[in-house]
Amino acid sequence: MGIFSRFSDIVNSNINAILDKAEDPEKLVRLMIQEMEDTLVEVRSTAARAIADRKEISRSLTSLEQEARDWQAKAELALDKEREDLAKAALAEKARVVAAADSLRKQQKVIGEGLEKLNDDIMRLEEKLVDAKTRQQAISARHSTAARHLEARKRLHSYRIDDAFIKFDQFEKRIDDLEAHAESYDLGVKKDLKNEFTDLENEDAVAKELRDLKSKRAAQKRGGSEAG
Repeated sequence: MGIFSRFSDIVNSNINAILDKAEDPEKLVRLMIQEMEDTLVEVRSTAARAIADRKEISRSLTSLEQEARDWQAKAELALDKEREDLAKAALAEKARVVAAADSLRKQQKVIGEGLEKLNDDIMRLEEKLVDAKTRQQAISARHSTAARHLEARKRLHSYRIDDAFIKFDQFEKRIDDLEAHAESYDLGVKKDLKNEFTDLENEDAVAKELRDLKSKRAAQKRGGSEAG
């Protein structure tokens, strides 16, 4: 089923309002253009038939007008020949022909008015078609631009994420280096304190050993003195 059901739906349509409500404006405008083009073909075909009918009526009118003139001439000839009966019959035929011609003129007028309306309709439809095609180009361009921007943003977003991860990894490594460097100082301090305590313990041991040695030597000296 088309977007428009009648010709008047197209020429009286508000393309903006229709597209604003569409979930897929690009697809909808393609369908609108297709229906407008199909309708334009139908309207032109109708106009072509009307033009052909008007030409045929024009030819018939020319023939009837000539026939009316012929009957008029015959009526005059009959009167000249004092044949009133034939003159009357000729005028009756002329009246029939004139009536037929008058009927055709009315048809010709109706067809002419119809063609004027068809011409206006075709112009309006062509304007709508141009408008729709312009909007199709604009929508297509916007869609392409949006798609390119989206793709660019995706790439940029991906690059930024990758770059952020790289920078984060580098930052973490930097922190690890700093912490390791700081810990090296802590380890160094702890090692020095241990050595200091070890030195203190060693000093105590040496002092004790020195005292013991002094006591032993003193005892030995006293023992030697008593023996002498």
